[in-house]
Amino acid sequence: MARAEDRGPVRYGPVLPEPGLPVLPELSAIVAAAAGRATPEPPGGPPPLLEAAGGYWLRRGLPTERTQVAAAPGGAPLLLAVTAALGGDVLVPRPCPAWWVPQARLLGRDAFHVPTPAECGGVPDPYALLETVRRVRAEGGDPRLLVLAVPDDPTATVAPPEVLHEAVEAAVGEGLHVVSDETWRDTVHPGADTVLFGPAEMYPDAVTVLTDLTGAFLPPSLPAACARFPATAAGARLADRVRDILTATGALLAAPAAAAAGHVLGEPDAVTARRVAAVALHARLAGALHEAVLAAGALARPPRAGRHLYADLEPLRPHLAARGVTDAQELEDHLTGRLGMPAPGGHRFGDTPAALRVRLSTGPLVGSTPEERAASLTSPEPLELPHVERALSMVGSTLGDIRGEPGPAGPAGGGPAGEGWEYRR
Repeated sequence: MARAEDRGPVRYGPVLPEPGLPVLPELSAIVAAAAGRATPEPPGGPPPLLEAAGGYWLRRGLPTERTQVAAAPGGAPLLLAVTAALGGDVLVPRPCPAWWVPQARLLGRDAFHVPTPAECGGVPDPYALLETVRRVRAEGGDPRLLVLAVPDDPTATVAPPEVLHEAVEAAVGEGLHVVSDETWRDTVHPGADTVLFGPAEMYPDAVTVLTDLTGAFLPPSLPAACARFPATAAGARLADRVRDILTATGALLAAPAAAAAGHVLGEPDAVTARRVAAVALHARLAGALHEAVLAAGALARPPRAGRHLYADLEPLRPHLAARGVTDAQELEDHLTGRLGMPAPGGHRFGDTPAALRVRLSTGPLVGSTPEERAASLTSPEPLELPHVERALSMVGSTLGDIRGEPGPAGPAGGGPAGEGWEYRR
């Protein structure tokens, strides 16, 4: 029998869900002006960018000196540098963003997945975390780093403060350093019944904050990410080591990306207005996707942040099996081909390959032309736009076709397939 690794690039996952929106004109002008610079940017980012990052975090309750910040061309090279600088094995929640684990594997480190609590993704269950740490150490491992995300990819949930505190407390108690990936922090949906706290607000001396700016601020064509290190002697040593590694690996920001990052982190009015409008648009689209998933009889937690949704099609397993779909890779192939949009399976995010889970993104629903995308962004009722209606109808009919004839929705048998997952009876 072929292994899951033999059917598709399982180990290296998809990019972040794309916004599908036009670039701000003022941002294009800044990038064009910076393209004429002939000198390279310094390792870890130029001073104006680092100052802007400090201001960004100060406005979110984290006073930050310029020396506490390092920047890189994307979250992946920055996490790679942090992982290399800390050494040891890595722990991550299951599921987790597709780009986390490859950084540990590139360094020859072991990465251990820890189950998440029922109510959210992004953070490990504290008791499962403690058990995993003790088991790894008993087997001769050296766990040093926990990576987590409060608003997360792929589940689009926001961890409640009490759940997050218990997980971080357990990690710190075991001597782990915590990297908080806050890429989706600024994409929490309006009206979401959530309270957002970051781990650095709870344990500032043990947490490095990382944010990939393509989450809320920059287009994917301008990769940039920043890390904020603890304001301690150990944090300063870690920051210096990370800059050394960024230099050694050539992970330096290009001048146009650095200029764009510095601009958006200053959060001028036009940037803030675009971010707010984009978040509201993707929240509406994610809500509509959620309804389509539930209507088809599948499961999904309500999306609270980001541009995506994580669906569990386990209740539809008999219908999918009749179509030759029995695992996450086959589900990915099936839905991607029929929807004409990326539908990465849960195996990309560390979930069990046998589980029928998939991440659906809202970016492709925004439109396929500049005119359609602009209309989606500015319309007071984007779900009523013809191109959005067509895209949502395609998703609904594709999911509905899996089940065939209309029937009782929800999991086969008795109760739901997992606490915290919503489904329609």
